Amino acid sequence: MHRRYFLHAAGATLATLGLNQWEVMQKGDRYAQALAQSTPRKLALLVGINEYPESSNLSALQGCVTDVELQRQLLIHRFGFNSKDILTLTNGQATRKGILTAFETHLIQQAKPGDVVVFHYSGHGSQVVDPDKDTPDGLNSTFVPVDSVLPLEFPAKGGTVKDIMGHTLFLLMAALQTENVTAVLDSCHSGGGTRGVMRVRSRDGGSSISADPEEFDYQKQWLAKLNLSPAAYKAQRRKGVAKGTVIASARRDQLAADAPFSEFYAGAFTYLMTQYLWQQTGRATVINTVPSVARNTTKVSSSNQEPQFEVKPGSNNEQKPIFFVEKTTVPAEAVITKVSGNTAEVWLGGLAPESLVAFDKNAMLAAVDASGKSLGQIVLRSRDGLVGRGQLIQGDVKPGGLLQEQMRGVPTNFSLIVGLDPSLGNELEQAQAILSRTPRVQTKSLKAGEVHYILARVTPEYAGQLRSQKLPEVPPVGSLGLFTPGLEPIPGSFGATKEAIAQGLTRLQPKFKALLAARLVKLTLNSNASRLNVAVSMQPVGKQQLLASQFTVRGTQKPPAPPVANLNPQLPLKTAIQFQIQNNEAQDLYLSVLGINSDGEMAVLFPNRWTESDEAMRILAKGSLQLPNPTKDGFSLVTQEPKGATEVLILASTAPFGKAMKALQSIASRGGQTRGPVSLAEPVDVVNDLLADLSPTRSATATTPVTAETHLVDTTQTAALSITFEII
Repeated sequence: MHRRYFLHAAGATLATLGLNQWEVMQKGDRYAQALAQSTPRKLALLVGINEYPESSNLSALQGCVTDVELQRQLLIHRFGFNSKDILTLTNGQATRKGILTAFETHLIQQAKPGDVVVFHYSGHGSQVVDPDKDTPDGLNSTFVPVDSVLPLEFPAKGGTVKDIMGHTLFLLMAALQTENVTAVLDSCHSGGGTRGVMRVRSRDGGSSISADPEEFDYQKQWLAKLNLSPAAYKAQRRKGVAKGTVIASARRDQLAADAPFSEFYAGAFTYLMTQYLWQQTGRATVINTVPSVARNTTKVSSSNQEPQFEVKPGSNNEQKPIFFVEKTTVPAEAVITKVSGNTAEVWLGGLAPESLVAFDKNAMLAAVDASGKSLGQIVLRSRDGLVGRGQLIQGDVKPGGLLQEQMRGVPTNFSLIVGLDPSLGNELEQAQAILSRTPRVQTKSLKAGEVHYILARVTPEYAGQLRSQKLPEVPPVGSLGLFTPGLEPIPGSFGATKEAIAQGLTRLQPKFKALLAARLVKLTLNSNASRLNVAVSMQPVGKQQLLASQFTVRGTQKPPAPPVANLNPQLPLKTAIQFQIQNNEAQDLYLSVLGINSDGEMAVLFPNRWTESDEAMRILAKGSLQLPNPTKDGFSLVTQEPKGATEVLILASTAPFGKAMKALQSIASRGGQTRGPVSLAEPVDVVNDLLADLSPTRSATATTPVTAETHLVDTTQTAALSITFEII
């Protein structure tokens, strides 16, 4: 993402909030004084609202209070905030008066020059008339406190609401004495309601709705305190961010998703940002963090949600550490919150959403000191959302101790969860009965939490939504197929318009297998946790151009040069590509490389010589693999239909892939192949063999048994990386 475009897009969003540059701070050496302070105080105000009352004409949300806890745990255990300096307002506490008073007393009155300030808001957003018309549509974005009421006759008849305008937040931020300010805003203003299993963090607004007169009186009070005329305020506000950094979860015209994860809800953006920051090994800057989180947020929310940031012009704040905290702790996946005897409770906020299910049982976490040295181990026995409970098996660990992944447990009975959409009508019960007989497929109501995919008929309403997104292909109205949790169509899953439900589900059986296999192998992805030193890059054939790269962060002392990590490039059809896989270990490793296209179909790209033993999967110590190798392989890799997202998964292990190699040789033999990539008609079986090969033959300790319940994936023995690109 080009910086110029990215910052321009961010400016378009944040200008609407009124979060623009304004030099109201005193002149002189304040910034120098801030740098001179050795121990600045760190203050945070975290606001999250789920329980909007029915009388407010607002839909209740489910993940905003979780956002507050995600941010609180991160700030305390990763960035060194004192828990006493973090004020949280949730649900009924987050009234208009409560939020404004807390900002004044906790932040403005306490923060001194050089201190660190974080303000986080998760809840509904909206828009009201802006008398100053800072934007072409004449609207200013707002935060919706728990007591802001929108009567049923709005917006047709118009009226006022007790929202907090972006202009007001601008004044509050300007009143702070420190430049080290970060505002994180996880809300949106593009229309309320639901989308699939996602809730939209937005209340309808527009030109018929105005802020309450009390809001404008409050702004006038601050103008007087800051000795600024309305004209000067308006002029200064339009220049850019006043100070620090503002991070928004979505652009002005996009949805901010309140998303279901494994047994809990959270803001898609807040969860992924905090999870990303838990795992960073080095200096996490704004300009690196937000684009990295943006790529994953789009995948998780399925709503083209693009987080944005803007910094004070000329400040170089995008290159400064996030939250303006230079010193952080070692990277971690979890933190110990309670210890009782030989049991411990842990917060698992550093785990990626796609791997959470691999930390229900038998996963092992290592307690580490400030240098990353192991102090002991905890074996998980259960998990409830992001709270895990486990057994202490070694060492002397205490609350507040950080934990790094040592071994995850991929469930052997992992199933695909399919949500049944109301569009199925009287076919819903029949679909449920058929799918209940489908191996490793579970069905759920869309109101029951996390689903992996949604089975639905394309209604005229759905078709209209898809056309508004300008998708290249919109399934025909009446067709049966699969959608993402955010109601994006799964390519290649839709049939004819009058297809019977039984016929359609028979047609979708291979698709279910392909999607299940893909999710299974992605449960092993551990590029942030693996201790093996492995790197992979992708480039066009015949060109010295790096398209994307990925490496094991903790397996290397420094990233490979240049440090490019999975930029999700767009590649035209018929582009010949090549992968370079580097084994930087002092021992031989064994590799398997899988490709998954946008239809979910899977192929084995390596190994590809099927008359040889599992030695064909070996990559020598300090050696590299070129795939395909023009001097050895008799094939090329060329982008082709179907268009859309394509993923290449690289599995590296210290042990041979014996079972998987035999299975693949059998598949190749049946097809008369001696070399070249092999397409998988039964991908689940092959992936199960790969997982069995990855799982150690004996447990690291007596309390982490190798059982039939889980495939154990050890970070010291396995590296699983992914490169994603889009075929256009």
